[in-house]
Amino acid sequence: MASKLLETKISGIFEINSSFFKDERGFFLNIFRSNEVPFSKIWSDQTIKQVNISRTSRVGSIRGIHLQKSPFGESKIIRCIKGRVWDVGVDLRRNSKSFLSWHSITLSPEKGNALLIPEGCGHGFQVLEKDSELIYLHSGEWKKEFEIGVRWNDPDIAIDWPLELTHINSRDSELPNYSEL
Repeated sequence: MASKLLETKISGIFEINSSFFKDERGFFLNIFRSNEVPFSKIWSDQTIKQVNISRTSRVGSIRGIHLQKSPFGESKIIRCIKGRVWDVGVDLRRNSKSFLSWHSITLSPEKGNALLIPEGCGHGFQVLEKDSELIYLHSGEWKKEFEIGVRWNDPDIAIDWPLELTHINSRDSELPNYSEL
């Protein structure tokens, strides 16, 4: 039941693939073990400060791209627990070799996968199945005054979303392009 890490083109963003224990009753999936080597490697001495669940009803909806700025930056592990989403991490660290690059994966409960987004990187997703739900593990506490984001269609980032946008809330649609931060 060990988890495996897949490196991405963006330093610090990892896909986590976990194994299911299945029997006639169903399945069991461990979503985080601090002492398991993949998690201890990517999470190190961080603690989990909050756990959140989001549900998004409409296919094609986009949430994001969000992060918290220093000194309240945080890492996140995101898993889809219902439905299917196209999940995106965006490197917003000015001194990074992959600055303004993005990485995406499809998250679903059937895959048992997750995405680790490190501090300084933004996160967003698009819903591929109705009523999709995500669970987030956060290394930091939410501080409204330190929450920032960039627009989902920022031309300097140029995310190639898989579906046409069907819904985005006013807060996310009014986020600035990175060049305006």
